[in-house]
Amino acid sequence: MSENVEIQENKKSKALGYKLAVVVLSAVIIILLWLLNTSKQLVKECKGQKEEIQLVLSGELDSLMVEHKEVQNEYGELTKQLSEKDSIIEANAKEIKKLIAISADYRRIKRKLAYLRSITQSYVDQIDSLFTVNAQLKEEVTTYKTHLRSEKAKSSSLEKEKEELTNIIETAASTIAAYNVQGLTFHLRGKTLKEVPTVKARRVDRVKICFTLGQNLVAKPGKKTVYVRISRPDKLIIAKGRGDAYSFEANGTKLQYSLKKEIDYQNKAINICMQWDKRTNSPAMKGKYDITIWLDGVQIGSSSFTLE
Repeated sequence: MSENVEIQENKKSKALGYKLAVVVLSAVIIILLWLLNTSKQLVKECKGQKEEIQLVLSGELDSLMVEHKEVQNEYGELTKQLSEKDSIIEANAKEIKKLIAISADYRRIKRKLAYLRSITQSYVDQIDSLFTVNAQLKEEVTTYKTHLRSEKAKSSSLEKEKEELTNIIETAASTIAAYNVQGLTFHLRGKTLKEVPTVKARRVDRVKICFTLGQNLVAKPGKKTVYVRISRPDKLIIAKGRGDAYSFEANGTKLQYSLKKEIDYQNKAINICMQWDKRTNSPAMKGKYDITIWLDGVQIGSSSFTLE
């Protein structure tokens, strides 16, 4: 009898163990299912954030390229003179698009977008410069054509006026523009003469004049001399001397120059910087300084800076 009781108790114990195992396994399965669902949700959220970032970056890139295309369409033939920069812009855009597609380092993509934005802005600046020169040329051509029509009856003077018009058009077309003209002022610190930017007249030791000599496919290439005139607030031209050795000719008049530089111009844009170091211990004059850039006897650019 006791043996039967023991058998019954063993069966009950085993049944209870099975039930506990089922409960534990069910709990484990529920927890695993919850973790799986949570992981899927996190993956889905991460994927959504990634897609959102990709859309934002793609939108910035598309906006830049749309603006670039609008500039090309607006200025038409002028943009052909900047085909080299067009290629650089297109290549950078393709690289950024590829990086976005493969989900590359977003900070790297941001840096490349900033670089592309600076290139497109430079492109617009050059187009504006070319447009200004061409607009002046068209205005001069229109003026002279009107004059020629009014004087057509005078055959003897007509031929001479035609010749003068041709010379003016050729001169205007071959004029090389200077843009992004800047006057940068520095204090020279320590034995190494480290350049420290300043606008304080009493601290200025050096002035740098930097600009870009524009591309012009019509101009005659070769050796040229670029002159810079810096006018003080009292209108006196800063110069190393007052004789003919420190002057150049423009429209039959001799003008003093502050700085000059010999260049080899090959019809492509050139970045140029020249510097003037203060020659006395007395402080520079406070006020506005005017800068003009000259080439082949023609003023091709201007700017100014102010010292406090």
